[in-house]
Amino acid sequence: MSRVKIFKPVEEKARQAAPAPPTDAAAFHAVVDSRRSVRIYADDPIPEEVIDACLDAALKAPNSSNLQTWEIHHVTDAKKKAALVEACLSQPAAGTAPELFVFVGRPDLWKRNNGWMIEAFDRAGNVPKGAYQYYRKITPLVYDQGVLGWRTPFKWAITRWRGMSKPIPREPIGKWGMRIWAHKSTALACAQFMLAMRAHGFDTCPMEGMDSARVKRLLGLPRQALVTMVISAGKRAEGGVYGPRFRFDADHFIHRH
Repeated sequence: MSRVKIFKPVEEKARQAAPAPPTDAAAFHAVVDSRRSVRIYADDPIPEEVIDACLDAALKAPNSSNLQTWEIHHVTDAKKKAALVEACLSQPAAGTAPELFVFVGRPDLWKRNNGWMIEAFDRAGNVPKGAYQYYRKITPLVYDQGVLGWRTPFKWAITRWRGMSKPIPREPIGKWGMRIWAHKSTALACAQFMLAMRAHGFDTCPMEGMDSARVKRLLGLPRQALVTMVISAGKRAEGGVYGPRFRFDADHFIHRH
């Protein structure tokens, strides 16, 4: 069964009102425009309540099927933090940061989280049948790749065959497809975390320049876990931003059809 079949309007009585609250567009764009990747931080600490608020904002990020296949590791132990700085190639963005966070994708936890969704539906007691169908039938069909990936070639063949006659979701397929799938959701959480930090007056730097194998060993992560990025956070020091922001012309990247 294709999961596109359940994407149909929900009965009016089953819909929940979700009015859009007023927002401040100017304030949001001020946050976006002032966010920079900071390489050198001041010694100012980040209040615990700010850290908690920004972590909460990260966990509110949109994610695939609401399966939330991510983890955030806030490294505060002095020895572990020193080891994490070394794993981040001892770059100043890590070494001078008051706080370090490791954002981890966990595609291996989709089944556990899928079960949590069904349990949440059971507790709510008023969930439409279509939602139950999605998590009981569709998500296992889409995300379960089988032991040693035995389902992968069949999924690949069926997807391409059915896709010849109608639109069909083509990803994720196989181990690498699941890795990309988890990275995408985790990266959304990363972006939301960094914007939240800037909204509170603090700065961040997303780091892909790190030894992911050492980071995983340091945190005791399983083989299936994925280090999406390490994010440092703190107050920017004078000279902590290396030059003005530069972007290529938007016409190269924005295409209107």
